[in-house]
Amino acid sequence: MDFLSDFLTGFVKQLQSPTLGFLIGGMVAASLGSRLAIPDAVYKFIVFMLLMKVGLTGGQEIRNANLVEMLLPALFAVVTGILIVFLGRYTLCKLPHVKMEDGLATAGLFGAVSGSTFAAALTLLETEQIPYEAWSAALYPFMDIPALVTAIVLASIYTNKQEYRSKREYYGEQGIVAEGYPSKQPERVKVWPIVQESLQGSALSALLLGLVLGLATQPESVYTTFYDPLFRGLLSVLMLIMGMEAWARLNELRKVAHWYTVYSVVAPLFHGLIAFGFGMIAHYLTGFSLGGVVVLAVMAASSSDISGPPTLRAGIPAANPSAYIGASTAVGTPVAIALAIPLYIGLAQALTGGG
Repeated sequence: MDFLSDFLTGFVKQLQSPTLGFLIGGMVAASLGSRLAIPDAVYKFIVFMLLMKVGLTGGQEIRNANLVEMLLPALFAVVTGILIVFLGRYTLCKLPHVKMEDGLATAGLFGAVSGSTFAAALTLLETEQIPYEAWSAALYPFMDIPALVTAIVLASIYTNKQEYRSKREYYGEQGIVAEGYPSKQPERVKVWPIVQESLQGSALSALLLGLVLGLATQPESVYTTFYDPLFRGLLSVLMLIMGMEAWARLNELRKVAHWYTVYSVVAPLFHGLIAFGFGMIAHYLTGFSLGGVVVLAVMAASSSDISGPPTLRAGIPAANPSAYIGASTAVGTPVAIALAIPLYIGLAQALTGGG
């Protein structure tokens, strides 16, 4: 009963959180036909600022962290991000009416990390006075970047195979050889150029730049006076924008496939439980705090709203944004914030009480 009570209390708190509130506010405004619009240049600036802040936070925390203690949780973050994409590849992408590119982009978005959900979780952990490692914020890029890159690589491999099959059917066995293609198998996809191009994209570049600057320089003064104070305000504006876009994509999402809605409800909870399990392994082996376990689980339960959409638009241009953004923002983010966060905090509190 205590667990259920804690869960319901956390659920109500999350419904009242500004992160979810601004997201829902944007959806309501769009549903009422509001002409409210945020210029694209402002949106790009907000995304850049948020990514720089996340990168600077991670870099500073890594610099000040005990790298031995951080090693196993960071490894689990990488494994979780990649695993989520492969799970999507062999579940969502196999469902009826789900195109491979759309499914992989969706899985990539769910494997990456939501800055808004992440911030909401840290706020609630502090409210509940649940301790967690300061460097746990640095786990963000360890899950985010591998998930996005894995999704882009898998999509590129699939696209390459499809192009080969189309040309083989068009030219025939002999004709395709004359065109410079091998007769038995498509040309091997070179993974590193894809990875390099992904990392050079504007979103991941900003995240990596902040990470390097936080790690190699002393940015505390500009961080505390500029980036950190602006973070929550800019995040609220981003959530408003994402809410309006989510509503616009929601009707289109219904036309794509109903399986996206099912995936968006189930995936955050399932992915978070996987990461919670990994976190508990780190807890017993290295003393990783239960608060840190919650942070890892929430990152896995979230779906990217900052780095993911622009990275996937560039990396998987054939994917339909209505599918992956609609699934993530319209359904996945509310589920992660309202259900997943109180669930994992409740689990951590139950384990603490049990210990």
